[in-house]
Amino acid sequence: MAGRGRGSWVLGICVALLVGCGGPSAPDAAPSDVRRMLDRRAEAVLDRDAKAYRATGAETDAWDNLRDVPLDSWQYRLTGFERSGARATATADLRYRIKGYDSEPLTTSRTLTLQERDGGWYVAAERPAKKATQQLWDQGPVTSVRGTHSLVLGVGRSERDRTTLRGYADLADRAVPLVRGAWPGKWPRRVVVLVPKSLDGMAGLLGSPASGYQGIAAVTTGEAGGSGSAPADRIIVNPEAYGVLGDFGKQVVLTHETTHVATRAHTSQATPLWLSEGFADWVGYRGTGRTAAQAAPELRRAVQREQLPGALPEDDAFGFSGDAGKLAQAYEGSWLACRMIADQWGEEKLTGFYEAVGAHKKRPGAVQDALRDVLDTTPEDFTARWRTYLRAELG
Repeated sequence: MAGRGRGSWVLGICVALLVGCGGPSAPDAAPSDVRRMLDRRAEAVLDRDAKAYRATGAETDAWDNLRDVPLDSWQYRLTGFERSGARATATADLRYRIKGYDSEPLTTSRTLTLQERDGGWYVAAERPAKKATQQLWDQGPVTSVRGTHSLVLGVGRSERDRTTLRGYADLADRAVPLVRGAWPGKWPRRVVVLVPKSLDGMAGLLGSPASGYQGIAAVTTGEAGGSGSAPADRIIVNPEAYGVLGDFGKQVVLTHETTHVATRAHTSQATPLWLSEGFADWVGYRGTGRTAAQAAPELRRAVQREQLPGALPEDDAFGFSGDAGKLAQAYEGSWLACRMIADQWGEEKLTGFYEAVGAHKKRPGAVQDALRDVLDTTPEDFTARWRTYLRAELG
């Protein structure tokens, strides 16, 4: 018995030595603690619980900026964690869905600066991760205005800001029925419009230099090809360029961008920009009574100088940072190509042509096949008809 007890004692010492000196160290519990803290933070956002939100971090601006955004879901997924004593940096995928508009969550990457205090982890700062785009609330307090067919989110909380956003909602509400009348296909028939304070704010939302969007009134982001599981598209406004437009121009722009939302499911890598942009302009001008000479001044001047384009615009002609005159001609010529199809073949053929091109998986052959199958013509004949049309309408 003495020997057995002694052996047991020796074994106990060996186990203690393995754990305390030579064995593997206990795993750091910090990542799990951070995950639980982020879960509480997400729950506080959805519950609109300011006290619970502040219990996860010292910063209050993010909460205030976000509180007017109608959310249906908000969730963090920790993707990286680096600790240095009582401080740490974490990366996380933020997945959120706007209530009534997003069919699936939108995902964006975030970087969180963390501090350990009294045995718990807290968020000292949250910002877009490197190479990730900003979210609107990163730029300041967000105000939301609901329309009949629209949700407008803008930076600013003054009464003047709300009045401005109401104007955007009214334009978007008029745009949706206009697009519905031109595009019979299935689409959500509602739009989300984001209005930053400046061109720089627009660039931050798009993750690109501001110089690339000077003079561009608005752009639409979304998933080409429309899998049906993508979040709602976002129409992002450049308030500087949009603000100088008259009422007519503002309506055309919002209708144009809403058309991109409507046609997204039938817009693919096979769709050339002349078709997607030209069709959106065709819907924008449809029923307005605007003549070709009024709506295509740059191209009209070129035609009158005997500088008739020899071919439909290539995709690179639509670059935002290029020559403004050539960019305008690319849009105008594309609009007139779609207008010609509607005039000479009919509106149903135009929408059918758009769908047929987008149904191709690759660009080569897409337009050629759709011209043959839908319009019973060839690329050569179509281009010749278009050039004749330009002369007749703009000469």
